[in-house]
Amino acid sequence: MGFYQDQVLPRATDVLLGGREFARLRARAAAGLEGEVLEVGFGSGRNVPHYPPAITRVRAVDPATVGRRLAAKRIAASPVPVEYVGLDGQDLPLEDETVDHVLTTWTLCTIPAVERALAEIRRVLRPGGSLHFLEHGRSPDRKVLRWQDRLTPIQRRIAGGCHLNRPIDRLVRNAALEVTRLDTYYIRGPKPLGYMFEGVATKG
Repeated sequence: MGFYQDQVLPRATDVLLGGREFARLRARAAAGLEGEVLEVGFGSGRNVPHYPPAITRVRAVDPATVGRRLAAKRIAASPVPVEYVGLDGQDLPLEDETVDHVLTTWTLCTIPAVERALAEIRRVLRPGGSLHFLEHGRSPDRKVLRWQDRLTPIQRRIAGGCHLNRPIDRLVRNAALEVTRLDTYYIRGPKPLGYMFEGVATKG
């Protein structure tokens, strides 16, 4: 990982995804989490203040080392213990069926082999466990989608591999996870960047 992706991009992302609207969405995504939780794409710990008290431990996965420094104060202020366990969502260093829930926020857009990462998420989930996801991706509006397709090569270069046009709901379902709740909407700002998938998917 280069200097830009490891040092600059995490700081920029911490600021860009740190406003009130994003905090409200993070709180909704984290609602209902309990027990052992794995957060893939932990980043700067912006979700930490929104962890429900029913969580007993969070295992964190993120490739950017600077994110750990940015997250330190948030972790220290949280009653929920956080343990870093890995760097790569495509290869989770956990045994099968060892976590109750998984949380991802603005993460599935950047993982190169996203299908492999979702298969890993399903592997480590206990039966009946769920993936809580808050992601941006492919718009159903053809005009918006055309712009997403045009802009994605640029977005990938400047935003750590981020894809604007991934069909998040389809990817989750293809990983043999049952989507039990899904809300889709645009957030404020340019539509190609802001079509959201907010939901829960359960392992049978």
